Amino acid sequence: MTLTVLPLKARTPLLLVFPVEAIRAGFPSPAQDYADSSIDLNEELIRDKTATFIVRVAGDSMEGAGIFDGDEIIVDRSLNPRSGDVVVAVIDGELTLKRLILDGTGAHLEAENAAYPPIRIDELSELTIWGVVTFGIRHVR
Repeated sequence: MTLTVLPLKARTPLLLVFPVEAIRAGFPSPAQDYADSSIDLNEELIRDKTATFIVRVAGDSMEGAGIFDGDEIIVDRSLNPRSGDVVVAVIDGELTLKRLILDGTGAHLEAENAAYPPIRIDELSELTIWGVVTFGIRHVR
């Protein structure tokens, strides 16, 4: 899996129409009112702009977490990683995207695809958590 860090440009408001209600994935309601106000995606998705990066994902090891090849993820480096978080980790100098598991045996990283075994962090390995994934941008078209 390779990760490409994309630079965040100067923060400018990105205002989009925000619906009053959630849009139903079932049968649509003709009485539903769709537009009420606007939403700024910068405000909703980025908590700390100086520590937040967008990273492009290459590979299929995290498909079970809804992160697919070609998606972008929003990574916040200011967050303290917790067990169960999806993280960008550096293991012995190489970047990877995995789920962090902290338990009685120590730390290990798990893929969300059965084709990839867990990565056990042994005493001789160097593990750095580069950042915590907060959102995924899923390409639909």
